[in-house]
Amino acid sequence: MIKFKDLDPLLHSQLRLAVISLLMNSEAAEFTWIREQTGATAGNLSIQITKLKEAGYIEVEKKFRNNYPQTLCRITSMGREKFTEYVNALKEYLNPDKSRI
Repeated sequence: MIKFKDLDPLLHSQLRLAVISLLMNSEAAEFTWIREQTGATAGNLSIQITKLKEAGYIEVEKKFRNNYPQTLCRITSMGREKFTEYVNALKEYLNPDKSRI
């Protein structure tokens, strides 16, 4: 019998996974850019970013630029590690025969 690894429930959410995926390829990303890329509402995205921040997967910096609020998100080293673990676990689901070798 094949034993599958549990998938990280925090990353198993489509929007949180999308946020982490976007941040994996950038040093930092603005909230508005993430919202545009994901098609999420500002309210829903804000909630999901808060969950990722509270878990330590991302850092959030709020500041002003040209008198407008700006929210920057950055993935943490723990976030990178958790994302990599999640992807590797998914690979085992997609190709279970190779995980037994």
